Amino acid sequence: MKDSPFLKKFWSTHRLPNLPPKLRLGLLRQVSSSGNSSNHQENEVKLPFIAERNSPEELVWIKRQAAVVDAFKHAWNGYKQFALGFDELQPVSRRGINGLGGIGATAIDALDTAMIMGLDDVVEEAGGWIEKELANRFSHQGQVNLFETTIRVLGGLLSAYHLSGGDTSVPGIDGSKNGVALSPGPKPEVYLKLAKDLGDRLMAAFEASPSAIPFSDVVLSARSAHPAAGERGASSTSEVTTLQLEFWYLSKVTGDPKYGKAAMRVFEHIKGLPKLEGLVPIYMNPHSGTFQGNNIRLGSRGDSYYEYLLKVWIQQGGVGDGQDVQYLRDMYDEAMAGVKHLLVAKSVPNGLTFIGELPSGRNEDFSPKMDHLVCFLAGNLALGATRGFPEKDAKESGFLSEKDVQDLALAKELARTCYEMYNVTTTGLAPEIAYFRTEGDHTEGMDGGKPNAQYKEDIIIKPLDRHNLLRPETVESLFVLYRITGDSMYREWGWKIFQAFEAHTKISTGGYSSIDDVTVANSYKRDKMETFFLGETLKYLFLLFGEDDVLPLSYFVFNTEAHPLPITWEGANSVLS
Repeated sequence: MKDSPFLKKFWSTHRLPNLPPKLRLGLLRQVSSSGNSSNHQENEVKLPFIAERNSPEELVWIKRQAAVVDAFKHAWNGYKQFALGFDELQPVSRRGINGLGGIGATAIDALDTAMIMGLDDVVEEAGGWIEKELANRFSHQGQVNLFETTIRVLGGLLSAYHLSGGDTSVPGIDGSKNGVALSPGPKPEVYLKLAKDLGDRLMAAFEASPSAIPFSDVVLSARSAHPAAGERGASSTSEVTTLQLEFWYLSKVTGDPKYGKAAMRVFEHIKGLPKLEGLVPIYMNPHSGTFQGNNIRLGSRGDSYYEYLLKVWIQQGGVGDGQDVQYLRDMYDEAMAGVKHLLVAKSVPNGLTFIGELPSGRNEDFSPKMDHLVCFLAGNLALGATRGFPEKDAKESGFLSEKDVQDLALAKELARTCYEMYNVTTTGLAPEIAYFRTEGDHTEGMDGGKPNAQYKEDIIIKPLDRHNLLRPETVESLFVLYRITGDSMYREWGWKIFQAFEAHTKISTGGYSSIDDVTVANSYKRDKMETFFLGETLKYLFLLFGEDDVLPLSYFVFNTEAHPLPITWEGANSVLS
């Protein structure tokens, strides 16, 4: 793949302007505080002097973004009141639970969202707890999952470090010039010290394993690690390949290469393993270093392997031939070709494009099952096609290949399918898993419950798959596609999804709850607010409704938990010089 000379010229001439972010966030604070946090009727929000500076359409999105801020504040207030210091909130029971190792995961996951929204009080509350309590949690808590702790906690700490002004190494951009106003709370060094402490403890997963594939579980207090229970001690493929953004950036900001080397060794090892047209099974054996089983899917346990192939390449400035991580882009391109050949299919009778699975690794054993998790792929394909730049600019600069154009078209088709997984249900919320009707499938009585839905016959929702966990993948892709295409349709879809969350998952005393059945209007509440609702879902909605210069995709890569990390420009600069 050759990005030069067009991409060299494009990258060298497109730089983020120095904008006054505090003005924008200051206005947003006024809009948010004037609205009714429990009822987001758009005509209720008073805009004292913003109307003179914005078009009617812009005012609509300012108010809608303010509604998302109010939702975040409602979610945070529930957590703060009933569960601060616990991993997650049970909003119905009004208490905290620890399912992620007891390290206050929600406070860390939510922190950079509060920074991006300009919520100084939340930053002080979350940051204050982190500064006072987190080091003690690390030294006294027991078992955690390597992957979950890396993406939520390590990623959250590193993002907070950068956004609070700790890393100014990216040319022309720092914590005050990326559309995010510098926040109060602890000094950046506090977050970095905690990130290094955690990274040192998590390194046990690599050091204890006899292969390049790390063990899945770490005992933080003992600095030890062991394989997962069940599946013969296998690690999920997505879990061992979704550490590299975080560990590599930790090496960059600490100056200690050990973290990045250990994590990148996983990709270097996988590069030499056999694959099915670039596609890989969802388990790996850390003892042998080989894939285990034949199940291939882009849903759970497989998804973010493909995501990080692309994003690590982007993060490390992999913008042309000769880069050390060019092999990741090659692996990504091969995998996407395999996806298009083996996994892409159309539903009947209306032809929705979906991504199926190969439970036994053979094309003839194709399953028309698609997890909501797969909806990340729409945004990822778009990101891979334009490298985060707007579609219009990428076309004018001449670096879009025919493959890029095809990938962007597929991204748009998949985004529509993911939105229709919401639009087909009674609640307007997507199920955890959907099946798509194919030729010869006459399943009855398993639709989304919405009588007039256009794709009612195409989407099958089985009883055990009807829950909604407040997941972010669809709104993530809507955000990326809106940034790249500028099509306001993606914003409108995101607004409808947000309204459905408000109508069916909001708990009056604070927080939001996952629900049991998206096909009925008054579903049973599962009594859990996942950390990613604050860390990802509401963050992506906020960014979707906001301005493009806040965390631009040409300067930031979002980890799989939506924590923004800066793209490293040393590699890009060496190509451009």
